[in-house]
Amino acid sequence: MFLLWFYLRYQDYSTIERALTITLIKIIDLALLIYICNYLLVPQLLYKKKYGWFILLFIIMIAASTLIKMQLTGRILNNPALLNLSDNWKGRIYDNFIPHFFLVTAGVAFKLLFDYTRLQKRLAEVAKEKAEAELSFLKSQINPHFLFNSLNSVYFLIDKQNEEARDALHKFSDMLRYQLYECNGNKIPVEKEIRYLKDYVELQALRMNENTAVQFNCAPDVKDFSIEPLLLIPFVENSFKHISHYAAKQNSIKINVERQNGTLEFSIYNTTEGKQVTDIQQGGIGLNNVKKRLELLYPGKYKLKVEESKGWFGVELSLSINN
Repeated sequence: MFLLWFYLRYQDYSTIERALTITLIKIIDLALLIYICNYLLVPQLLYKKKYGWFILLFIIMIAASTLIKMQLTGRILNNPALLNLSDNWKGRIYDNFIPHFFLVTAGVAFKLLFDYTRLQKRLAEVAKEKAEAELSFLKSQINPHFLFNSLNSVYFLIDKQNEEARDALHKFSDMLRYQLYECNGNKIPVEKEIRYLKDYVELQALRMNENTAVQFNCAPDVKDFSIEPLLLIPFVENSFKHISHYAAKQNSIKINVERQNGTLEFSIYNTTEGKQVTDIQQGGIGLNNVKKRLELLYPGKYKLKVEESKGWFGVELSLSINN
């Protein structure tokens, strides 16, 4: 700014030395005003909402600076007119006070802009840290906390002829390994999540009687993208928890997973005997977790529909995905 100011005005003075001196005075004067305003008046008065004091001191500071600058330039240029404050005072205000007022105001505006940008960045970092902490807490409610290695001992205690029991324990080991060792990242391949759901469904089906039918349909094109781990399992857990127990007619769970136009379409329905919606709202920890996770991880990128009608309870989730 010093060089630009000097280049535009040096021809107004009799010598280069005087032009340099006057330009230096003006630049130092302006710099002092901006620094005092930005690092003293703004944080101590404006940010503390002392607007009256800020405006008063702002105007006094510019007026005092204008008077001092006029005295210095008048003496350097040997111009008595600049030393006479009562002469042409309107011109003095127009040539000195008003330019300073707008230049210092511009400096304050940049200060406010930079501070606002830093504040927004910090707020975003705090929000991210809070979201990560909350997600960690939510995941800790889902992940089991018991010994993994002990399952190997149980596996070898089972008779080799009991293939069904061994297979069930093997599935359970895979599920536990998935939860403990593969769900620590932000994303997981959807193929692993589907494999986990299938293992869970097969294990739950073992304890169901012959009057219960479980269908799990997954389209072949549900692959080659990632989702948040353990996002779908609470819906499946909830269905097995609240499935009906009819003796005279069939109990059923239907799970469907497919991919349509850049979205993951997940739906699960189960027969029910009571008001499952009320139970979920009051005590469905898993569903509450997944709702919070969806809000945190997929804001504006999902649709969740929960409904109950004519002995059926259903959940439909549409989730925007990226390859």
